Parts: sequence; C-alpha cells; structure tokens
Amino acid sequence: MTISLVTDYEHGISAIDAQFHRPRRAAIHLIVENGKMALVDTGTSSSIAGVINAIEEKNLSAEDVAYIILTHIHLDHAGGASECMRRFPNARLVVHPRGARHMADPEKLVAGAIAVYGKAEFERVYGEIHPIDKQRIIEAPDQSRIELNGRTLLFIDTPGHARHHNCIYDEQSNAFFTGDTFGVSYREFDVNGMEFVFPTTTPIQFDPSAAHTSLDRIMGFNPKYAFVTHYGRIGHLHRHAEAMHTLIDAHVKIARSAKTGMHSNRGRFETISSALQSLLLQCIREHGCRLPETEIIALISSDIKLNTQGLEHWLDQVDQIRA
Repeated sequence: MTISLVTDYEHGISAIDAQFHRPRRAAIHLIVENGKMALVDTGTSSSIAGVINAIEEKNLSAEDVAYIILTHIHLDHAGGASECMRRFPNARLVVHPRGARHMADPEKLVAGAIAVYGKAEFERVYGEIHPIDKQRIIEAPDQSRIELNGRTLLFIDTPGHARHHNCIYDEQSNAFFTGDTFGVSYREFDVNGMEFVFPTTTPIQFDPSAAHTSLDRIMGFNPKYAFVTHYGRIGHLHRHAEAMHTLIDAHVKIARSAKTGMHSNRGRFETISSALQSLLLQCIREHGCRLPETEIIALISSDIKLNTQGLEHWLDQVDQIRA
C-alpha cells in the first residue's frame, strides 16, 4: 500500500511527511491562508524536496512561503531550516529566543546532535546545517504573534521537552501546533478513531514539572485539536492530556527507581529502557492496538532509546543540583 506524503485537513492545514527514517514518523505542517504559506517545523534538509512538490501540487510557489516556524530546534524539527531559507526566498524564520542564536550560528547545535547520534549517523541523516542570516530571523517570545495574510498565530513558551520550545495557537482552527510538548502519536496505533499518545523525554532538557505546566497551559485554551510533529492531527485532547500527565509521572518513577548503587551506567540504561518498553507495550495493548508485538516495538524502539537517554541526563542533572 502506498502512503500519501500529504494529509489535508480543514482550515488550509496539511501534514507533509518529512520522510524521517520511516513513513509517518515526522510531519511538516503547512498552513495556507489566501495564497500565503507558513511551514511549522522542517524535518531535515532532505525533506524539503517533498515540501516543494506538495506546494506545487497546490498550485502555489516557493515565493509564497512567508514564514518558516520552528517549534524548537531539535534537528528532526529544525534540520531543514537552512535549506528552507535557501529555497524560499521571501520566508522569515520564526523561532524561540533561546533557539535563535543557534540558527544563526549552528556550531553548538550540530556538536550537541553529534554527541547524541554519533558523527556518521548525524551526517547520514542530517547532512549539512548552514547558518541563517540574522536579518531573516524573528524571535518569538511568550505571547508574541505573527500575521499570515491576516491569520493570527500566537506563540506560547512551553518548556518541559526543551527550554527553547514554543507551541503555536491558531484561533481559526482552534488548534495548537505542539511540536513535542503534547507528546508522540503515531497513526499506526489509532484504534477506531482514538489515538494513543505518549511523552518524549529526549535529551538534554527534559523537565517533568515544566512539562506538566506546559500541558496545562495548552489545555487552558480548550483547543479542539493538536498537530503533533510525530505525527499529524489528534483530537480527544482532554483525554490525552490526562494520559500524558500520568505517563510523564510514570517515566519519572521508572527513572528514579533505576537510580541505585546496584547499577552501572550501562545497567541503568538497560533497566530504564526495559521498563519503558514494558510500560508502553502495556498501555498500547490496553488502548486496544492489535499489532504484533514485534511491530509495536519496531515503531517505538527509537523513542524508547531517546527517552531513556533523556531520563538519564535528567537524573544526572538532579544529582548535580543536590550536590
């Protein structure tokens, strides 16, 4: 079965498959308002050809892209930003103030990603990351707004996954573009229209208290939908917010229970990773998903690895603060 690279929703919103590792793992969201466009997140540099094809299929042009909006600067969300700025000559880059300097000078951002993924894997997946002209960057602090051809997009500061994370509220659709703040929700786990959502605690700035606060702040708008980068539109947000709060606490409990003198660093990683896999498998089964266990594990294995790394880093940071 061929999976379409573009999913169209109401209010001029589409999800374009970034083709990041596998189909429907990462979405680039396109907002069209009377012929002008904004992209929310970019995938990697190799994702942009697919974006251009999707734009052309809508009888629009690269010159009509007004904004490239980054929810945050992790490279599965921002790795294609410099390529976007090269290919979309009239676009401005909109990013959290904590992330702006790293878009203008990505040296530290690249070094951090190499530390997580390794140099060979980084180069294979992300290619080259280029500096972006400061004159084309708009910093979006909390409560700032931009206008897309008269359509207002509101930015709210939502740390927890990262300190440089914004979520973007679109009043027209009563929806948020949530990056990673509202978790991960793969369409393969949908059961009778109900989605399954789980947190992402990837390195290096996971903060459970802030994550809870950011979820509550999003829900304070009573939105109808969230557009998550991983992947696409989800509804039933009150149910999912409650589940996210529970699962964030469960992740923290697993990490803390593994923090004993009985484990080496390697043993700690394996302990947390195994517990997270068991937790998510149980939750996915309770959700009603009937995919084979091997297929479920294949879909979430990368997230489990990154979540474990993030929880370990969080444990180490907590220890440093207490010391």
